[in-house]
Amino acid sequence: MAQSFLKDKDICIVAYGETKIERRGGRSAYEIAAEVAEQLYKKTKLGPSDIDGVTFTVPLSECSNPFWSGYATEYLGISAKWLQTSDLGGASAIGNIARAAMAIKSGLCETAMILGVDAPSTQWRAYYGSYRNQFWDPVGVQGPPGAFGLLMNRYEHQYGLDFEGLGALAVAQRNGAIKNPNAYEKLRQKITVEDYINSRQVSSPLRLLDSVMWCDGGNGLIVMKTSRAKRLGLTNRVYPISYAEISNYNCAKQTPDITETGHSIVGPQVLKQAGMTSKDVDMFHPYDDFLFAVMLKTEQIGFARKGRGSQFLRDTDLGPKGDLPLNTGGGQISCGQPGLAGGGVNLSEAVRQLMGEGKSRQVPDARNALVTGIGVIPYGRNWGTANAMVLVN
Repeated sequence: MAQSFLKDKDICIVAYGETKIERRGGRSAYEIAAEVAEQLYKKTKLGPSDIDGVTFTVPLSECSNPFWSGYATEYLGISAKWLQTSDLGGASAIGNIARAAMAIKSGLCETAMILGVDAPSTQWRAYYGSYRNQFWDPVGVQGPPGAFGLLMNRYEHQYGLDFEGLGALAVAQRNGAIKNPNAYEKLRQKITVEDYINSRQVSSPLRLLDSVMWCDGGNGLIVMKTSRAKRLGLTNRVYPISYAEISNYNCAKQTPDITETGHSIVGPQVLKQAGMTSKDVDMFHPYDDFLFAVMLKTEQIGFARKGRGSQFLRDTDLGPKGDLPLNTGGGQISCGQPGLAGGGVNLSEAVRQLMGEGKSRQVPDARNALVTGIGVIPYGRNWGTANAMVLVN
């Protein structure tokens, strides 16, 4: 296995920004980006002239715009030497940290702003092509909820599912959202395992409280060389020390086991590169479009035994002071998913915690975090992109 290109801690995150998540907020992705950028400038005392690299996640609300990154940076007043727009969906946030690190190391830019902004509940401009029009839509598979319902059915057939375990995860994340002022306000209400069990089924056995809600919002980070951060006096630093991604895992197989994901590859890889095992992880911030996705990752990264993920969630304290603090700010399921900027919700919370700014939900003595991403759910397969990153302070 190759060594991590991040192992020397010569690249760091010096600030994070995040808007409140809203439903049909009425603002454009441009306006949301400006709010995130303003937060980042305020924390670092930098300005647009100091930013020479920018990464974006493709926004659903701007998918039809072939010049999104250029227009957005012009709106922000940034003359960029390096631009990157990634279409890895929820895997784009940590993927763009890795790409920015490579750009900085190669001299393409010095200071990169990592932006994820979207407003799909206000303006939907996406069109899914490929197999989706041919095989999903005509037979009524309603996007990701339908696909995840099929995944859950298959897993339940193979291993069985303890739905109280998924309910315990739903409750733990909701408790985080209650303490998170950036969470969508209507989701900042307490729930119980019984509420989860009794929530209506959307795509059997997938329930309403298994599922994420489309919203508007944004998040961002500033990344630079550690040496530059020291010169600028930026002392609150978080370091990405390992990263891995894989797309289209098992795609060449005609009948793959759809309960196997690329996280079985990238999860163990980033932990090994970081010199860690799952037992060394202080916090887990997994991409959570559906609770079942989190459960699968606990198995395939090594927290739980195969086929025992739901029991692991049932029997593990997932709160900030528990055995495995998980999505301590509520994740996307309890905060709302700001479109394809959703991966930044989990990432921003990990950085917040490592900077010691979690307030009433702060994880005590947090030294590291494992963050994951998921991009798209294909036809007859598991998710299309799987990635993972280890962060330390």
